[in-house]
Amino acid sequence: MIHLIFTGGTISMQRDAAAGGKIPSLDGKALVNMAPGLRELAPIKIDDWGRHPACHMDQAKLWELREHVRSVATASRASTLPSGIVITHGTDTIEETGYLLARTLDLELPVVITGAMRTSGDPGWDGPGNLTDAVRVATDPGSRNRGVMVAFAGQVFAAHQAVKTHTSDLDAFSAPHAAALGTVSAAGVHFQAPGAKPAALTPSGLSARVAMIPVITGDNGEILDRALSFFDGVVVVGYGTGNCPPGIIPAVRRWLDAGKPVVLASRCVRGEVSATYAFPGAGGDLIRLGVVPAGPRAPSQARMELAICLSAGLAYGTEGVGGRV
Repeated sequence: MIHLIFTGGTISMQRDAAAGGKIPSLDGKALVNMAPGLRELAPIKIDDWGRHPACHMDQAKLWELREHVRSVATASRASTLPSGIVITHGTDTIEETGYLLARTLDLELPVVITGAMRTSGDPGWDGPGNLTDAVRVATDPGSRNRGVMVAFAGQVFAAHQAVKTHTSDLDAFSAPHAAALGTVSAAGVHFQAPGAKPAALTPSGLSARVAMIPVITGDNGEILDRALSFFDGVVVVGYGTGNCPPGIIPAVRRWLDAGKPVVLASRCVRGEVSATYAFPGAGGDLIRLGVVPAGPRAPSQARMELAICLSAGLAYGTEGVGGRV
């Protein structure tokens, strides 16, 4: 049995003339009925957890979903345990939800997240295909002990590595710091890479407030300074290998002097921050001040990693080698 947790997103939306655009409309039953042959793959238990646009998923809602997934996966009676969990989700924050679930749950059964880039009223609606593929992955024996995954546009990614890298293409997801785990189609699931299950941290909640601030040309650190009293940590998104305008250095020092961690990520889709350069404001200069490189993470993933670690009372990248999880 596959437990389908329906959270909303574009996969649930239809155009509403009165609203002037697309809004959440479909529930889980309607979506399943629009995916011919889905029930032939496995019995489906529909769980209408919510009908939220992805951008409405704040930290409290993310943690609520995490706890719900944990509860479903660890039901006390063996007869109620699913063989896998599929989550339909808005694509804009799949990377946050995927990272949180992958980093804080250590589950044997497969958890697969999917969504859609088009609605049921659009030509080429990708919702039924993505949902069917996610169920294929969740029912495949090779998916056990691989951790949380994202199935999208025929590809399978480790959830803590999946990033939305296009605003509207059907194949909107990639793994900029890794590679796809495999592919999925009507012919089945083909895993090309070993599992990438990260070490699990178990905070009691997602309470830490973490800012994400991109630098701009001529940046003098004013935004960093304004954020200092409101947040517990910050991810600074620099250029290239982490280089930043030198004007932010005094503000970065104030964060560090306050005992609040500063993580340095790059606005580049691929590659990592490094200490290659040593001029004032360079990535190497900031790292020597005590700023922590993001490692193989997009800025959004670095922010989630820092929020999880701070919420657990731990340092960034705990249990990872060189910040790698």
